[in-house]
Amino acid sequence: MSQSTGFNTAGKENMMCKLNKSSYGLKQLPGQWYKRFVSFMRGKRYTRSHYDPCFYYNKLSGGEYVYLVLYADDMLIASRSRSAIDKLKKDLSFEFEMKDLGEAKKVVRMEIERNRKIGKVCLTQKWYLKKVLQRFNINGDTKSVSTLLALHFKLKTTMSPISIEE
Repeated sequence: MSQSTGFNTAGKENMMCKLNKSSYGLKQLPGQWYKRFVSFMRGKRYTRSHYDPCFYYNKLSGGEYVYLVLYADDMLIASRSRSAIDKLKKDLSFEFEMKDLGEAKKVVRMEIERNRKIGKVCLTQKWYLKKVLQRFNINGDTKSVSTLLALHFKLKTTMSPISIEE
């Protein structure tokens, strides 16, 4: 390693400059950005999931929740409260350079299907599964099977909604 051009000092050729702040292009930059993001989310009283460090949630005063999922440089925000989503997006845009792409249609190879009339949201992987089946020359005459939850995921009765509104 050598000193940067223009920063050479006679007699100190074996010394290097110490960076006090991350610089664009360094391998540490994503880690530094993530530390800043975690600090920001904690400052806004969001809790990071124990199971997925890129999942954050916040319980609002009315009992509603706001959820934020971070995937590389993409974010997905969900809540029943539109005003809470707008507030979080506004806070994020003050702290970080970002672009609002509107309502999500896909996230991490999953399609998002909404039925607002009955208040239902479904995540599907139809397109991705078709692509995988084609890759292995498997036609559409296959049987479906149930898939068990991950071992670390424990369902509790406290997770169930108590009322129809929930």
